[in-house]
Amino acid sequence: MSTLRAFKKNPDDLGFIGKIGYYIVLILGALVSVFPFYWMFVVATNDKGAVFHVPPLLTLGDQFFDNFKRVLEKADFFQALGNSLFVSSMVTISVVFFCTLAGYAFAKYEFPFKNILFYFVIATLFVPQQLGVLPTYVIMAKLHWIDSFKALIVPAMVNAFGIFWMRQYISTAVHTELIEAGRIDGGGHFRIFWNIAIPVITPAMATLGILNFMTVWNDFFWPLVVLKNKEHFTIQIALQQLFTTRDGLDYGMIMSATFTATLPLLIVFLLFSRWVIAGLTSGAIKS
Repeated sequence: MSTLRAFKKNPDDLGFIGKIGYYIVLILGALVSVFPFYWMFVVATNDKGAVFHVPPLLTLGDQFFDNFKRVLEKADFFQALGNSLFVSSMVTISVVFFCTLAGYAFAKYEFPFKNILFYFVIATLFVPQQLGVLPTYVIMAKLHWIDSFKALIVPAMVNAFGIFWMRQYISTAVHTELIEAGRIDGGGHFRIFWNIAIPVITPAMATLGILNFMTVWNDFFWPLVVLKNKEHFTIQIALQQLFTTRDGLDYGMIMSATFTATLPLLIVFLLFSRWVIAGLTSGAIKS
């Protein structure tokens, strides 16, 4: 551990062997992290008995499209994929926007009961999500939103973690001097927020977007509660349908569907990761 810390501080302080050892550790960690995903793809490209192979099968097969064809026969996979993409995108956009606004207000404005309201927001993080299912379901039923995307999007448009995350980041990243300079130049509240604060806090927004998109994409319980029609099913419910069979579990089919359902997450992660790096290197310090 001391060697790794020394390398982080100054790589030139270590010799060639130390650097090689450091990169070997990184490579081994990456391989351990990637292996489950690779093995899932191996099972997806072989027949359903590959999962029981001893020793574990590590070579790719040629059955992926055959397995995926059975997925399309049992579930409306691409429709469910589109539904999840739509719901996750709408929720992520709204969460990033509204939580950034709320975090900015808590960080840079003074108003009555500011601290009490913020502590109340933080306190909601300690309430288990399952406790809110019943009252939220009753509200959705009274609004006639059951079995609609509105029941998935509207209750998730803002969350306490997002407000807390953005408030903490804005408090340290957005300097009061920048805001005062914007006011002197005649900028309004929203213009200052959009032109001065947003470029500085892009990394935090990107991180919040990644976390929220993954959370909504992987959510299974709440869509299962409020969605009734197959046309509205999200990808997680569609994957669950693959487990309901009388002929035993077809792991090749399940893994091919799971692998395909994971690809959008990887794409979003890569896109947002590049945005994080761009935000870190640009910020509001522009000529």
